[in-house]
Amino acid sequence: MSEKTFIKGKEWDLETSIASMTDKLNALGLQVEEASWKNPVPYVYSVHIHDSTCGLMFTNGKGACEKSSRASALGEFFERISCNYFFADYYLGEAVGTAPFVHYPDERWFDVDDAKRPEGLLDESLWEFYNPHDELDATQLFDLNSGNGKRGICALPFERVRDAKKVYFPVNIIGNLYVSNGMSAGNTMNEAKVQALSEICERYVKNKVIAEGICLPMIPDAVLQRFPHIKASVEAFLAKGYHLRIADASLGGVFPVISVTLMNPDDASVFASFGAHPCFEVALERTITELLQGRELADINGGNEFQAPSFNSDEVADPDNLETHFINATGLLSYDFFKEVADYTFVDWNYESDTKGELDYLTGVIHSLGHDIYVAEYRHLGVNTCRILVPGMSEIYPVDDLVWNNNNEGALYRESILNLRHLEREEWQAVLDSLAEAEYNDMQKVAEFIGVAPDLGTVWETLQLGELKAMLCVALGEYEEANEWHNWCIHIAQIPLERKKYYRCLHALIEIKSDEERKLEQYRDALEKLYTPELVATSMGVIEGREHFYGLHTPGLGLEGFMRHHGLLEGYAKVSRAKEAHWQKKEAHV
Repeated sequence: MSEKTFIKGKEWDLETSIASMTDKLNALGLQVEEASWKNPVPYVYSVHIHDSTCGLMFTNGKGACEKSSRASALGEFFERISCNYFFADYYLGEAVGTAPFVHYPDERWFDVDDAKRPEGLLDESLWEFYNPHDELDATQLFDLNSGNGKRGICALPFERVRDAKKVYFPVNIIGNLYVSNGMSAGNTMNEAKVQALSEICERYVKNKVIAEGICLPMIPDAVLQRFPHIKASVEAFLAKGYHLRIADASLGGVFPVISVTLMNPDDASVFASFGAHPCFEVALERTITELLQGRELADINGGNEFQAPSFNSDEVADPDNLETHFINATGLLSYDFFKEVADYTFVDWNYESDTKGELDYLTGVIHSLGHDIYVAEYRHLGVNTCRILVPGMSEIYPVDDLVWNNNNEGALYRESILNLRHLEREEWQAVLDSLAEAEYNDMQKVAEFIGVAPDLGTVWETLQLGELKAMLCVALGEYEEANEWHNWCIHIAQIPLERKKYYRCLHALIEIKSDEERKLEQYRDALEKLYTPELVATSMGVIEGREHFYGLHTPGLGLEGFMRHHGLLEGYAKVSRAKEAHWQKKEAHV
């Protein structure tokens, strides 16, 4: 008889789950492989998996054994591919942008002519939530994936749990504010929803605790003794000289959340992990395994990744710090988090039930706080997947980002940047002026800004907006301003040394050109010894207008030459075919 391993919180045995998800990935034409494993302490495993043809499609899994980690990674892969998360930051190309559907067959497009909310998009109360200061213009809500807004606003249907009402949420709002929060896959839809709502509770509590410097009550050792495997993991941490602060993060029994904080006496750094599930044991195990997901114990020492606590409450509560905690848990923690007297009393909670009971419990918790729950269910890849939004609770980024830091702004520059060599002089000037007026972060990578996956080792991979401004200034013959940006490239930009050498050479040549008393021939030999004759010749070609935009090709909106991006689009095409077939089958049964 084949082995069957059951764990709490999962309705199927691990072997069946793994086999089923693997078969479905193979049927899609996706070859997912395990890239690395970690097992730093007993009963703490993690695995990194990715598609063998497109490394941009990857996930991490964690668990108390290899099988649970593998199932976790595969489940996360399905949640991200079913909810389009792998593709959320990227331009999907001209063909997809004009196809019958871009994201899902049940999407709806709204025409927008002015700042007002189109009828049928969100509802009045949600619009007020996302536009609290009446600064948001509806025309800002186009998705970055399909183009630059000419088609209108693309929105996806969600069902409000309270009254089963269908509400359309803009893809733009989902991508800007919620990112991956509230996505989950499960053996059953209820299991997926329990995981998604648990994650929302976890991150809500985590942000609240960190931002407010809440001191959580320690979990008594007598409680930890109930779980021998978890206790063994903890003892392994302690044996290495670390301290663990294992705390009840339920905030008085309200939320099913645990917190574990590692304190490293070697460098006085700390970092916190949070986990949630209605079952206390599952929540505790998830928190311990999350602490070292993708890490070895050796990574903690000497890596300068983690920081000492801080008494600067404003800095700890800053949205950028909370974002860092969301990404990799390396943000600041307050010293108040470590006080002797906790702000709450320990509650020995446990809301373990079947998945229907656990779902009802979590739904009740969120509704009791006055929040609504919106659910989108996806089954087009054969795995039960959902995305859940809880406005006012599950945002990862502040709603002000829709106005001041919308991720679609680069889409307005995409066509121009991908066709730089083919633009007229006045078009270069327009791009430069617009970038300067918008005051974007000069350190932002251009490929990320316009939603393109660059090939590794190319100029596109490391090109930043500040460097792009330098290129535009030289192309326009604005040498004084160009040299200001060349100094930026040399001293500030995060670019390879060879490109810094190019900008030093260019800077020197412009200095010579700008000084009537200096002649190039007096300096050519020294320049060629410093920078090579080839680089000097290339730089002269740039200054004289024979060459523009050093190292960049002209891919156009067809993204010619972007092999990694085309690999991602091939993956999206496979998923889109599955969506189309699934929705056609659904419609045939209506």
